[in-house]
Amino acid sequence: MIRLLLYISVGIAVSFYLFPISFTFLPSLNTKMILAVLGAMFAGLNWLREGEIKISKGFLLSVVLALLFSFISFYSTDINKTTDYAYATYITSFAVWYFGAYAICTFIKAVHGQLDFKLFTFYATAICVFQCAAALLIDNIPSFKILVDSYVSQGQEFFEEVDRLYGIGAALDPAGVRFSIVLLMITAVLNNDEEVRNNGWAISLLLISFFFIAIIGNAISRTTVIGLGSSLAYFIIGSSVFKRAVQNYSSKLSLLFGFFLVVAIGLSIYLYQTNAEFYDQMRFAFEGFFNYVEHGEWRTDSTDKLNREMWIWPQDQQTWLIGSGLFDNYVYSTDIGYCRFILYCGLIGFSVFALLFVVNALVFMRRHPQYWMFFMILLAFTFVIWFKVATDIFFIYAVFYCIDSLKVTEISVENEEVYENSVLHPRYI
Repeated sequence: MIRLLLYISVGIAVSFYLFPISFTFLPSLNTKMILAVLGAMFAGLNWLREGEIKISKGFLLSVVLALLFSFISFYSTDINKTTDYAYATYITSFAVWYFGAYAICTFIKAVHGQLDFKLFTFYATAICVFQCAAALLIDNIPSFKILVDSYVSQGQEFFEEVDRLYGIGAALDPAGVRFSIVLLMITAVLNNDEEVRNNGWAISLLLISFFFIAIIGNAISRTTVIGLGSSLAYFIIGSSVFKRAVQNYSSKLSLLFGFFLVVAIGLSIYLYQTNAEFYDQMRFAFEGFFNYVEHGEWRTDSTDKLNREMWIWPQDQQTWLIGSGLFDNYVYSTDIGYCRFILYCGLIGFSVFALLFVVNALVFMRRHPQYWMFFMILLAFTFVIWFKVATDIFFIYAVFYCIDSLKVTEISVENEEVYENSVLHPRYI
């Protein structure tokens, strides 16, 4: 029972990191900031215990790029005489994400005695399933909605105004980005972890979670469809599942994937035809598919609006180069990430920001060659998502940096000679 409570506590911490919220009784603090304070304390204690601060070349380069991006953004606000420091303080956000990740990774390691990609994926998957279930409960049970809204401050008034599903910190594009990344992580584990591939229960739970997040997550945020499409392509290419199915018809992964796919489709069709609310949610979630089937044209109201109104570019050379120093308060009336970043800090600032994510992806492709395709798709996802929204996905790279850091710390404490083979050795990025 105690072990279960510890798992739940760690899950809550992971949710507070991936889906930060503020409390109505603590409106000036959000959970990400609280975790960052704890993470900074844990990191400080570890550094004191080891007597030195070990920083990998990859993370150091990321810090330098984050600082440079912050400086360019600040220069843009200074030269344009604005006080919009949305990304001029990016290094602070960078640090908050990193130390927040350090906190949840420390919790996971303390409870399980180990820390790796697979274990974090299990927690992230469970939290996304919970968020999707919570969104359905909030939408269908008034008493539960009142309970959540009484203690959680997350801008739910706007979600109600635009009639959108929301969980506990999970709503709109930020939720869709996180659902997409977790779908990719599930696929990565199914494709590459042999222990999972040989465990029918693990495969079943991951596939049930995958389809649940894909369907309900897309009703919360249609951005999830990008992760769904990427994950299905990744699954087909990366797992060789169909080749394995031909060679070995008893392959657990191929059989279970086919079974749960049929179940998910069948159950969705049944609910679509019998439940009016589910019908409306699916019409919204998969609007593009319905328009293609019914009208022969792939389109949604949001993509039409993006194409019609939101491609807004600088009107002078200085803004193209260094930006206008304006980002907040929807100043240019566009959601498109490329437009908003370039209008804020110009091509110079945007290039540095983009390079940050290229570097992060390359670092982990080299450190974890078994997951190279995951990190390559994650990099592509970063550039694709900026066609729709301005967002920062460093939060997931921060987790991977902390996983590697804490794993190496554990090894080095036990045996300093193992450092020669660690990711912090100079021969590694």
